[in-house]
This record gives sequence, C-alpha cells and structure tokens, in this order.
Amino acid sequence: MTETRDTELLDAPYKGDGGNVADNFDEDNRLKPEFVRRVEDALHDGEPGTAHDLVEPLHPADIADLFELMDEDERPLLATSIAELMTAEVVAEMNEHVRELLVEALPADAAAQIAEQLDTDDAVAMLEDLDEADQKAILAELDPEDRAPLETALAYPEESAGRLMSREFVAVPGHLTVGDLIDYLREQRDLSTDFFEVFVVDERMRPLGTCQLSWILRTPRTVRLEDVMKRDQTLIPVDLDQEEVGLRFQKYALISAAVINADGRLVGQITADDIAHVIAEEAGEDALLLSGAGEGDINEPIREAYSARVRWLIANLGTAVVASAIIAFFGAAIEQLVALAILMPIVASIGGNAGTQTMAVTVRAIATNQLTESNTVRILWREFRVAALMGVTIAVLIGAAVAVLFTPQLGGVIALAMVVNIVIAGLAGVLVPVIFDRLDVDPAVASSVFVTMITDSMGFFAFLGLAVASGLVG
Repeated sequence: MTETRDTELLDAPYKGDGGNVADNFDEDNRLKPEFVRRVEDALHDGEPGTAHDLVEPLHPADIADLFELMDEDERPLLATSIAELMTAEVVAEMNEHVRELLVEALPADAAAQIAEQLDTDDAVAMLEDLDEADQKAILAELDPEDRAPLETALAYPEESAGRLMSREFVAVPGHLTVGDLIDYLREQRDLSTDFFEVFVVDERMRPLGTCQLSWILRTPRTVRLEDVMKRDQTLIPVDLDQEEVGLRFQKYALISAAVINADGRLVGQITADDIAHVIAEEAGEDALLLSGAGEGDINEPIREAYSARVRWLIANLGTAVVASAIIAFFGAAIEQLVALAILMPIVASIGGNAGTQTMAVTVRAIATNQLTESNTVRILWREFRVAALMGVTIAVLIGAAVAVLFTPQLGGVIALAMVVNIVIAGLAGVLVPVIFDRLDVDPAVASSVFVTMITDSMGFFAFLGLAVASGLVG
C-alpha cells in the first residue's frame, strides 16, 4: 500500500475560492448550511473545479463531514470532483455507512484508486462491508502486490485483530546495534511512517521484544538491541475480537502491540489510535443494543434500521403478553378494587427502572471484564443488598402515600410488593446478562427484553397476588 502523509491544512486559511475557512463553520465548528449549498450548487451547475476549490482548504475530517451532510446521489459526483483530495485521512474519518454507499456508487477503478492510497487496515475497513461481487471488482483493479494483503485481511473474521491490524511495521533482528537500527531507519524509504516502537524478531519472525523510539534515541549507538529491548510484551492473536483487543490496551496502557498468527509469527501491529476508535464504537454499540435500536446511526439505510429495531419490538410484544396474562388471571380482583388498576403501573415501572439500572451496570462490567466467573456470586450478593435497600426505601414512601390516600392495608400490600419486585429486578439485572454471556450471546443485545418481562410480570404478580392473599379482595 502507498503510504500517505498527513496533510497540514490548518496553516492555509485563505486557500482556494473558499475564502476564509473559518467563515465556513459555525460557533460549534460545524460546516454551515450555506457552505454545503455552495458546494452542491457548483456540482449541479457542472462546475467541478469550483467545488474542488471550495473543498480544498478543508481538513480531511471536515471533508468527511461534508460527504455526510450531502444527499446520497451527490456524493459520487463530489468524490469524482475532488479525487486527489480523497486521501487516507478523509476515508478513515468517513462514517462507515456513508463510505459504503459511496464506494458502491463509484466505478470499480475509481474505488481502487482510493484503496491504493490507504493503509491496509483502512482499505479493509472500506471494503469489508461491500457485497462480495463489489469487493472482487475493486480488488481486480489493484496491483497484485496491493491486492494480496487485502485478500488476506478480508479472510479473517469480522471485528477481529486481523481486520484491525496494520501490516506496515518495523521489525529487525536482535543482533543489530542501536546505531545499526538508526541507520536502517534513515536509509529505508519504504518503511512505515507511523510507528511508536520497533519490534525485535528472530529468524522466523517471532517477536522477541520491543524497543520504544524514546529508548533508541537516548541509548548509545554501540549497544545491542538484545540488551536494551523490553522482553515482556503483550502479543495479540490475529483472531482475537477487537473488543478484547481494546480491553488489553486499556489494561496494560499500550501504545502499540504486535499481532501474531497461529504459528507465533509477527504479521502486523495495532496502535492506540486504532483502539481509540474501537473503544468508542463498542461503548456506543452496547448502549444502543440495550435499547434495541441496532447500530443507531442516522446514516444507516432505512431497511437495515427497520430490520434491527422491529425484531426487538416484536420480541417485546411477545413478552408483554406474559404480563397481560397475569393481569387477566387477576381480572376479578381488579374489578372488585379499582385502586389495584391505578397502582399496578407504579409497581411495574419502578421495578423496570431498577432492573434497567442493574442490567446496565452488569453489561458494562461484563464488557470490561470486571465481572467474570470468579466474582459472579459476590456481585450477585452485592446487587441483592443494593436492591433490598432501594426496595425498602421506595416501599416506605409508596406505602405511606397509599395508606393515606386509600387504606393502610393496601399501603402495606403495595409496600411489600415493591420490595419483592425491586429485589427480583436487581437479581434479574445481573443473572440475565450473565446467563446470555455464558451462552456466548451478546448480553447487550438480548438482556433488556427479558429483564423488562421479568420485572413487569413479577411486579403484577406480586402486587395482585399479595392483594388476594391478604384478603383485601375476594
């Protein structure tokens, strides 16, 4: 892959016909609608040169934002008009759905020209969501030396270290001296331009240690790398899930890490800037999955957004039937005392909120490896005590209010039901995500529907059942 150096645009605020670049942004550093319309008008009027001059002064991240702000059918025309500005930085900053639709709309040779400018990991990110036919068409336009690493990367599982890693790294044998290494880095023009450490390897390309650039600069030239390198290092298996990769970077405060294949050979590196994106993506993904909103991206195609959201509403419809069946079972009791119908939603709502709180904490703990098989029982006991304390607090408040507004007996019933439901909600908020995690099902995806069903059903059952058992209704 051809390396692309960062383009510094901040020092050229009066470049091209865009005027003062600052005038194109509002107070929140967002592109103004007026600027977007000027670019669109230039494209519609058949003036690609004018559109190019308007866009040229922008930072790559702002060019990526511009694509997101434009209509889907205008994006390919803009990409063609600013072909030489479509650098690795622009494509890397682009929203994945916008990038996918744009690449699909471009001719295969134009998409291949963009891919040639990217590092392997960024090119993979551009190609991986395309249909197999589109992938093959673009790959066919690439030179064999550029095509081979992409085909290898695409063979790895999605969201794995193999997809995430960069194949541009610096690896040298341990018998070199620091002086030899410095001379090598200066003489070799085709080395990666972005790296934080040098990997020391044996004759079979198996990692032996690492040398940070700061060590290399501060160490005498005559010292051998084997004597100064750090032997303890975190090696990332090529098939490791990217979320687990992110956790290792957080746990061990890594700047970069070597990626190894099944034979223990060095095949790539992952750097902190890649992981920062993964951590933000995974955190946002879990939050959206808990709500059943799918990816929750406003650029996601309507069909995909509909499919992701509606299936959980259908599942929720099924679980809601369970709660309705319990209400129907106690229908006669509700008819005798209308106050039961008035108060039921309170019990279910408070229990549902308590369950959601515990579930959110549990899912996060699982995702960050804070909750494992070793401490599940302890965490369960902890959440039971928290739920019991919350249940008693809420029970006192609601019980007293109901006793004043209705009867003391009904106040006692709802107070006890509230304690029972909040405790059950706390236990369900831990157990449901843990069970799904043990079954290798993403707890963020499926937990909310089942926790809601449990809290609603048990809330109605506890309240109405206690009302009948206490003799409050016949």
